[in-house]
Amino acid sequence: MTNMQKRIGIDAGGSLVKIVIEEKGKLTYKKYPIEKLDDAVGWLAILAQQAEVNVTGGKAEYLRKRYFPNAKVVTEFDASCEGARYLIKKSRLKIASKFMLVNIGTGTSWYLIEAEKTERILGSGIGGGTFMGLGKLLSTRTEYSQLVEQAIEGDKANIDLLVKDIYHPEDPPIEGTLTASNFAKAAETVAHSESDRIAAIVNMIAETIVLLSNQTAKLHQTQEIVYIGSTLIENSTLQAGLERFSSMVGLTPHFLQDGEYCGAIGALIV
Repeated sequence: MTNMQKRIGIDAGGSLVKIVIEEKGKLTYKKYPIEKLDDAVGWLAILAQQAEVNVTGGKAEYLRKRYFPNAKVVTEFDASCEGARYLIKKSRLKIASKFMLVNIGTGTSWYLIEAEKTERILGSGIGGGTFMGLGKLLSTRTEYSQLVEQAIEGDKANIDLLVKDIYHPEDPPIEGTLTASNFAKAAETVAHSESDRIAAIVNMIAETIVLLSNQTAKLHQTQEIVYIGSTLIENSTLQAGLERFSSMVGLTPHFLQDGEYCGAIGALIV
């Protein structure tokens, strides 16, 4: 990173716009809902007229054409991987040279990173968009932070059919708290709350991501998984689920501080 000219990396995705400003060697992080993209970037374009700007994400071309005509557009996949490398080095995380990077944004992408090589190998529509969409369908709350809070308060066991439920009153042959069927109890007269529904959504997302991660990691012969992305912001329920399920299937999960900014950081330094 240079400590000369001010530089800005912008990652405008499906849910959030993430901005990283580098000035005198120091990084400043900012994020805004994608609905406020023009407000957030409008003032930035005025204040940073002499700055070097790089952009990435689905709205990258829109930003270049409307606000930053001299901006470099960086491929989203490259930006995410380079940003992750930077944060791994900065945090001094001890990790094998070959690992899986799982970016949980509006959807989810899987990358294989080995030394200087990167490859996007899988994508899924399950992610933060799923959390927000189903959350709004199954709750009276509409804000991300409110839904995250509900997930913390809820109990997925009131919605999901668990292995121990099927085998009751006998002992199950596998871990009883594992999900036998997501949302199956909603078809019954089992009492549950809005918070239980949201907890069940988060559980379904975590299980699905880990199942795909496990299959992909085995195929590419690695156990190291690094989880990043905006859906992990203050989402302790999702992180706990990812950590628990990953460990259960033999994966070694890692979470990067400021991991939601990988794309913006990568755009800055590529």
